[in-house]
Amino acid sequence: MEWLDGIFGVVTGDALGDPVQFESRRQVALHPVTAMRGGGAYSMPAGAWTDDGSMTLALLASICEKHGIDLDDICERFIDWNDNGAYTPFGEAFDQGGCTLASIERYKRTRDPKTCGGRSERDNGNGSLMRILPVCIYCARKEQKGEMSAEKALEEIHAVSALTHAHARSKIGCGLYGFLVGTILEKKGSAPLSDILQEGMERGFSFYEERAEYRQELSHYDRLRDLSALKDTPSEEIRSSGYVVDTLEATVWALLQEETFEKTLLRAVNLGDDADTVGAVTGGLAGLYYGYESIPKEWLLVIPKREKIEVLCRQMEEETKA
Repeated sequence: MEWLDGIFGVVTGDALGDPVQFESRRQVALHPVTAMRGGGAYSMPAGAWTDDGSMTLALLASICEKHGIDLDDICERFIDWNDNGAYTPFGEAFDQGGCTLASIERYKRTRDPKTCGGRSERDNGNGSLMRILPVCIYCARKEQKGEMSAEKALEEIHAVSALTHAHARSKIGCGLYGFLVGTILEKKGSAPLSDILQEGMERGFSFYEERAEYRQELSHYDRLRDLSALKDTPSEEIRSSGYVVDTLEATVWALLQEETFEKTLLRAVNLGDDADTVGAVTGGLAGLYYGYESIPKEWLLVIPKREKIEVLCRQMEEETKA
């Protein structure tokens, strides 16, 4: 049931963090998140997801309906989200990132999914990492069934990242996340989460170190090489900004601190700043490891359109079984 596990992890983590998005850690500490609640910069009701959840659902729907990765179809769905409110909780898109918006506009002009993403060093926000989970699950399962090579899996993850974030650093962030997803799916139930995350990181670093075009950019992720050291890093040294490296570090750090889905997600979103995205990215991995049943029922019950999301996830379960 990895689709239910992971997708609802993303959506609930996104919604949990939204009320304290843009607040500093000091501000959040004055009214920490302890349950699903409304409010925040966009005055949304409890359970409402933001751009992270919407783009994840758009990507999920595309993979399901196209039976694979179709870059043009994904871009068209991103347009539908941005312009028409598709895949949103209440019919209107909000919280779009600048790099994502610029990429959508470029695609509208060129209809070329291979050139529309931002390529400069300044285009290394977390806007592709936040929604990459469906591609990671899909490719991991294909790879584990012998239907896709590791090289091809990373090629697909990179290509979907590059629809909005085409710089090598962003691609690596999504790729490392993909290695974590694949290792969790392979190993959960047989090893502690900390060991699984370390193995996933080692696989990821080994992959990128063998490719000269990524070695220099890989150094930005060096704090993720030794997860025992990262676990012992004080929270004051963990950044939860919108920078892709910060988001992946904060995600893994939060996963290492706690031993339940609920506590992990609360730990993640109470870091503040880009709390909805740190919550979404953390939620995807925590959901895969702890399972859909571990998500607090009171969180799930307030998620808008929950039944529709469940139907889509179950369709993907059938799709990937075939």
